[in-house]
Amino acid sequence: MQYRTLGKTGFEVSEVSLGTWQVGGRWGEPFSERNAERIINEAIDAGVNFIDTADVYSDGASEAAVASVVKGRSENIYVATKCGRQIQPHTAEGYTAQRLTGYVEDSLRNMKTDTIDLIQLHCPPTEIYARPEIFEAFDRLKEQGKIRNLGVSVELVDEALMAMQYPNVTTVQIIYNMFRLKPSEVFFSKAKENNVGIIVRVPLASGLLTGKMSRATTFGPDDHRSFNRNGEAFDKGETFSGVEYGLGLEAVEQLKKLFPGQEPLAAWAIRWVLMAEEVSTVIPGASRPEQVASNIEASGLPALSAQQMQGVEQIYDKYIRPSVHAQW
Repeated sequence: MQYRTLGKTGFEVSEVSLGTWQVGGRWGEPFSERNAERIINEAIDAGVNFIDTADVYSDGASEAAVASVVKGRSENIYVATKCGRQIQPHTAEGYTAQRLTGYVEDSLRNMKTDTIDLIQLHCPPTEIYARPEIFEAFDRLKEQGKIRNLGVSVELVDEALMAMQYPNVTTVQIIYNMFRLKPSEVFFSKAKENNVGIIVRVPLASGLLTGKMSRATTFGPDDHRSFNRNGEAFDKGETFSGVEYGLGLEAVEQLKKLFPGQEPLAAWAIRWVLMAEEVSTVIPGASRPEQVASNIEASGLPALSAQQMQGVEQIYDKYIRPSVHAQW
């Protein structure tokens, strides 16, 4: 495992880390504490020292499971969580400093800890970035010793750029993958200038970039890949990176030709993300321990060739850019 600096936090974090949206079971299935423990321990055994969770993942059960495992380990593990998505309807009007402070207090209780390493606003509405009192609330929490750092998780590149106007924002979490190239155009260089850590989520485009899906693949009714393809529940960019499923499958077939050999496309897709030196860490999820091992293999793969990097961009330009690039 290789390690990179997470911006202003100063944390040295594993370049391949763990996201826990589906930890404990597949999307839409009941949470399994035992399976969650196995996944998290597998990741730490492999050198992962950064774990990303959220208060809305399994209604706090994910936070509790992560904290329980981390407390039982001797390694220094950084835990990031998120707040804000409990606000329903999820509108800017629902955001208040008092409410967000309450969510942080709830997360502290879920994790049975006094301090959170990194708390992130969880994809707040765009209007929130024009409300300094929201960001100032986290300065008070830091003064009280309840958080060490503030970050934001965003949907839009424009939101990432707006977030960096606040000096206390130490990290930005954003979708970046072979089907979502826009962040690398402007945001990455600005983040580097501002010493803001970049956490990459959805590196496999909800599984499309594993190369294992087909038109015959089915998803359960409670899986967001069934019910959120058009943004019915939340931003559609979170599901298949906003790519129409059939079009994504066509693009994946072309990507496979760029990466022949024994390693799965998933590992190369994660390695592609790590080719950007500005990226601090990538947080693929896992619903089984063996998926953790597969994801982490990417850290040991050789660098992509110039021909492969150019090939990815050409496939993006042909299949993905027209429908996706301008939206996020």
